[in-house]
Amino acid sequence: MIRIRFTGTDLAHVRFAPRPAPLQELNATFMKLTHGDDPLLHGRWRRRVLRSLPPAVEPLADLVPGRPSSAPLFLDEFSDSLAAGLDAVRATPPAFVRTELRRVHGPYHRPAPWVRGLHRGDAGAWDVLRRAQQAAFETVLGPVWPVVQDLHQAEFTRRAVAVAEHGIGAVLAGLVPGGRLNGDTWEFPAPAGRDVSTDGRGLLLLPTFHWTAHPVVAEPPGRPVVVTYPAGDGLPLTPYGPGATEDALAGVLGRTRLEILLLLGSGEEHTTSGLARRLGVSNATVSAHTTALRGAGLLTTARAGRAVLHTRSPLGGLLVGRLDRTPPIHDGRMTAW
Repeated sequence: MIRIRFTGTDLAHVRFAPRPAPLQELNATFMKLTHGDDPLLHGRWRRRVLRSLPPAVEPLADLVPGRPSSAPLFLDEFSDSLAAGLDAVRATPPAFVRTELRRVHGPYHRPAPWVRGLHRGDAGAWDVLRRAQQAAFETVLGPVWPVVQDLHQAEFTRRAVAVAEHGIGAVLAGLVPGGRLNGDTWEFPAPAGRDVSTDGRGLLLLPTFHWTAHPVVAEPPGRPVVVTYPAGDGLPLTPYGPGATEDALAGVLGRTRLEILLLLGSGEEHTTSGLARRLGVSNATVSAHTTALRGAGLLTTARAGRAVLHTRSPLGGLLVGRLDRTPPIHDGRMTAW
């Protein structure tokens, strides 16, 4: 059980974050990647994301040798823009950075050279971290960030209306399953017990749409206590909408039309007969499907002599997103984080 005790007028200073926090949503996503729950629902998403991670992200595995829940606390950043969040991480007081690195790596784990550079405050090491975080965000969350923003706005509006109708006490009591407001203390279930006092700092409530387990509590120095609580529907987001899968997208487009978009790839061209051979159908069947896809703006068609060349449009690329069947771009080293 986690107990958050409000002191003074702090209960009146509880607020919901009006916009999502890119780096905290990234932290939540990595926790979901390594949590291992519900492989039937999340397994394909995990494999797809891990395959897509570029080499620039790999230093994060050096920084966090265990689970993301044990990551250095200076990675907890709640700014509502990626650039501001990255700048805030860089501005962490050096003493706090050293303390957190020693806590995470302990006396028996020898950190990577760049992590030791971070401990010394080397500018080059900070550049490595910034590039890794930015690459991770762009790869994992960039394609779905508009969806996260829309979901966050809906959640913020819903909670604002609930506070106006019922008061913050009722909203806190119902925010987390099994939670309750007991006098000046908010209690909710968690794997490990913890007592937190707001001490005049206030409380910020931040929804996450990837992490679906217990709320995560952070106490950034000199700032409000932050509770990141799950607000999603239990399925990781995908570039083509919350909770969708390849089968679901095929159910909308049709399996053959989805296969055509995937075969075209990013910037690739195929003839009608080439697509027919790959799919094992007739030229007439491909022509009918490409006509429908072209009418929806999902591909373009141009003649090259006697051949007809089909190319996926930007809209078609956005729709299928990371369903593209590209090979893994590294050896899966990031499966530890």
